[in-house]
Amino acid sequence: MKQENPRENGTSPRKTERLKKSSPVQTAEKKKAAGDPGKKRRFWNRQRQERVFTMPYMVLSIAGVLFFYILPFAVVIFYALIDNTTNANFVGLENFTKLFSNNAFRLALKNTGLFSVTAVPFAVVLSLGLAVLLEQNLPGKSVFRTIFLSPMIVPAASIILIWQVMFDYNGVINDITSLFGAQPVEWMKSEYGYIVVVLLFLWKNIGYNMIMFMSALAAVPKDIQEVAMLDGCGPAKRFFMIKLRYLASTISYVTIMSLINSFKVFREVYLLTGDYPYDSMYTLQHFMNNTFRNFDYQKLSSAAIILSLIMIVIIGILLWADNRLGRDIEE
Repeated sequence: MKQENPRENGTSPRKTERLKKSSPVQTAEKKKAAGDPGKKRRFWNRQRQERVFTMPYMVLSIAGVLFFYILPFAVVIFYALIDNTTNANFVGLENFTKLFSNNAFRLALKNTGLFSVTAVPFAVVLSLGLAVLLEQNLPGKSVFRTIFLSPMIVPAASIILIWQVMFDYNGVINDITSLFGAQPVEWMKSEYGYIVVVLLFLWKNIGYNMIMFMSALAAVPKDIQEVAMLDGCGPAKRFFMIKLRYLASTISYVTIMSLINSFKVFREVYLLTGDYPYDSMYTLQHFMNNTFRNFDYQKLSSAAIILSLIMIVIIGILLWADNRLGRDIEE
């Protein structure tokens, strides 16, 4: 049988080998890898149309942030650097120096920091513990969830009324303690008022935090937990070695939200005690509210800037730690 010579067909041996090796599937894959210019053009046109369509919505959002957040904060910075709103003479950091020499500001800053350091960790740890507990198949756990979430739907005025009835001098708590021979206590006009405010903060925020942690626990990969169980890891070891690492982002988020809420506890304290509460409950919001009533805008602006810087630093540290832990999980 006569063999066909590749050169007689006008093709070289190398070209013949390439033709033999190539197949329709490989050709389609190469075309797909190289990309279809028509599809690329349609893709970019669609992207351009989406940008044009969404731009008006973005402009509205940016304008809202500009006029309601950035510009007012710029005005606050301006007020903090002048002597008064009439002359508007630049004084630099003089207002901040006067502020730190103010006894009321130092007391408010100390109380606010102490409250955040005390109440926020309690809120995070207790809500996480409740979420882990309710993750189990306990009877009536839906009832417990409802109980812990109920403070979120109760109006602030009703909450204050309940706590006044409980912690008044002639309230329920003193009636109960008097059965054991204890003397009545002025809860809201003594050092015990700080404990009452912490309990109020925990009662209001634990439910929301607990739901966040329960959602995060449900998202932990089941296969990893099953492998750990086969390796003989107990519940405690699985929690600290596996679940806690996957909960890092949620812990960071809950901590930030609890920190923000701890600075907003002024509303409840104000409704309970008024403008000038007992020293242990005097917060930065009390100081800023009273300063605003006295029209001392320079002192008020300086306090607002200091509070903002503290929040930015703390939240930045939490986000940095969350980023490091998240990168460790991805690896």
